[in-house]
Amino acid sequence: MAFLEIDRLVKRFGLTEVLRGIDLAVEEGSFLVLVGPSGCGKSTLLNIIAGLETVTQGEIRIDGRRVNELHPKDRDIAMVFQSYALYPNMNVEQNISFGMEMRGVPKAERDKAVQEVAALLQIGQLLKRRPSQLSGGQRQRVAMGRALVRHPKIFLFDEPLSNLDAKLRVEMRTEIKKLHQRLDATIVYVTHDQIEAMTLASRIAVMRGGVLQQFGTPREVYEDPANTFVAGFMGSPSMNLIPATVVEGAGGVAISIERAEAAPIQLPLADGAVNGRARQYLRRPVILGLRPESITDPGAAEARTAHHHQIECLVEVTEPTGPDTLAVIRLGGIEATARLKADADVTPDAPATFVVDMAKAVLFDPETEARI
Repeated sequence: MAFLEIDRLVKRFGLTEVLRGIDLAVEEGSFLVLVGPSGCGKSTLLNIIAGLETVTQGEIRIDGRRVNELHPKDRDIAMVFQSYALYPNMNVEQNISFGMEMRGVPKAERDKAVQEVAALLQIGQLLKRRPSQLSGGQRQRVAMGRALVRHPKIFLFDEPLSNLDAKLRVEMRTEIKKLHQRLDATIVYVTHDQIEAMTLASRIAVMRGGVLQQFGTPREVYEDPANTFVAGFMGSPSMNLIPATVVEGAGGVAISIERAEAAPIQLPLADGAVNGRARQYLRRPVILGLRPESITDPGAAEARTAHHHQIECLVEVTEPTGPDTLAVIRLGGIEATARLKADADVTPDAPATFVVDMAKAVLFDPETEARI
C-alpha cells in the first residue's frame, strides 16, 4: 500500500474544473514533485492534501487513512510556504517553537527540538535574530525548521525557492536534497521550475490544465515523455520536436526530414519497440523528438554505434554556455537545438556536420500529440 494515495481526485470552483481525475500513489520516503505551468492545478492539489481546500470528488489517504474530512491540524502534515510566513515580532527561536508551544509541548522538549533543528539547518547562530535581520535564504531555512520540529508524516513545500535569486536557489536546492536524504521523509513539493523538479524528485507528476500528463521517475519523464507537452516542458533546452515522415528505408523503417534547399534527410530508426510501432505510420507524418544532446558534433559523440548518423545543417546561431555550446540549426522547417563541445568548430550562417543518436529518438502522433 502506498503512503500517500490520491484517488480519482476532482476539484471544482463553481463550474470551473481545476483538477480532473488525478490518480497518484507515493511510497513512504519519496520526494514527489508536482510540476507544470502556472494555472495547471499543482498548488490546488497541494492545498487539498494539506486540508486547506476541500475535495469535490475522489479520495485522499495518508498512511492508509482517509483524510478528506480531517482538519489540517489532524492530518499530521507540515507546510513550507513560498512567502515564508514568519512572525515578524518573534525571533527565530520563537518562530520555530511557536507551533509546539500552541500544542502544549513542555519548554524543555521545545528547546531540545529547536536546538536539533537549528544544528541540522546550520542556523544556530541566528536563533535570537528577527526575520527582518535575515536574508531570503536564512528565512527559508527558518520556515523549514518550523516544519521540521513537527516530525510530520508528510512535508509539503509550495514553491519555496521562487523568491530567491538564481545562485541562492541552487544552494537551497542542494540543502533540501541533503535534508531529504538525512531524514528519509516523505515530501510533496510544488514548482513550475523543471530544473528543480529534475534535480530534487524521486517521482515527478507533470500537470497541465488540471490533468496529470505523466507520473514517473525523472529519467522516465526526461527520456520517455508521454506526449509532446511533457517533451517540450521538461528539459533545458527542451526536446526538439521535428516534423517528419515515416518511410521504408534501405535497412528498414526510417524517418525522413524535409529540407528547404536540399534533399530530405533520412535517418534509420533503431531496432526495438519504437521501430515496430513506427511501421504502423508508414508514409504518414509524425513528430520526431530528439533531445539537444542527441544532436552533437562528431568530436563529442561518445561510444559511436550503428545508431549514430551524420547530417549536414545550416547553423543559424551559436550560444556558448561555458561547459558546452548550443547551436541553433534549421531542421525540418523548425529551429532545433544541438548541444556541442565547448570548443566545437561551428560558425553562424555556415553549414556544419552533426551526429544524430537515433537510439534516443522518440516519436509522437501529430494529431493526438501522444507518444507512439
